[in-house]
Amino acid sequence: MLKVSSLHVAYGKSRIVNGVDIDVKAGDRVCLMGRNGVGKTTLLKSFMGVLPSRQGSISLDGQEITRKKVNERSRMGLAYVPQGREIIPMLTVQENLELGAMAHNPKETKQRMEEVLGYFPALKEHLPRKGGVLSGGQQQQLAIARALMSKPKILFLDEPSEGIQPNLVAEIAQILNKIHKEKSLAVFIVEQNLDFAFKVAQRFYIMEKGQIVHSGSSLEAGADSIKKYLTI
Repeated sequence: MLKVSSLHVAYGKSRIVNGVDIDVKAGDRVCLMGRNGVGKTTLLKSFMGVLPSRQGSISLDGQEITRKKVNERSRMGLAYVPQGREIIPMLTVQENLELGAMAHNPKETKQRMEEVLGYFPALKEHLPRKGGVLSGGQQQQLAIARALMSKPKILFLDEPSEGIQPNLVAEIAQILNKIHKEKSLAVFIVEQNLDFAFKVAQRFYIMEKGQIVHSGSSLEAGADSIKKYLTI
């Protein structure tokens, strides 16, 4: 489905991602882990086209998308939940959800919203409220729901458990697994919370200094063998 080959990404003259290879198959559940500052968020932004690639290629279902714009990648099936959620606080919950469908057929928005809210029933009663008054956990649910409004093939999430109460973290893991099961949606998370990561992901990649240094099956590796890559 998604194939990333020898990808290099830079901020100005500072190269952050150095020759990364990643393969995400249909229905995969993948976690990218690593210490702060190793390039994980930069890599996700390059997948979505928010940051341009300096070298290398990104393809989706065999089609080269390396130079395509963000809205084009969205229409092709990529969706992104950024770190910090980045909902629009002065817009209502409903308006935030509608934003997620803007690059797609407007005739499908109402039906799509009903379907997405089926996974997030707590958001239904808050549809007329401003997004900024929601709790952190509710805002994270809204950010995920907004991304799902685009009918993605792959959902990218950057630190989805950050700043959220443990009970809501567990609930979000359950929701992601339910969506994956029912929609065969590929899920790709950047996460340092190992408990959450192991509830969601079947495979992992470890990143250090802009490169992938280890990968494998979450079940076979176990948390202890991964922790050494996350501790300072």
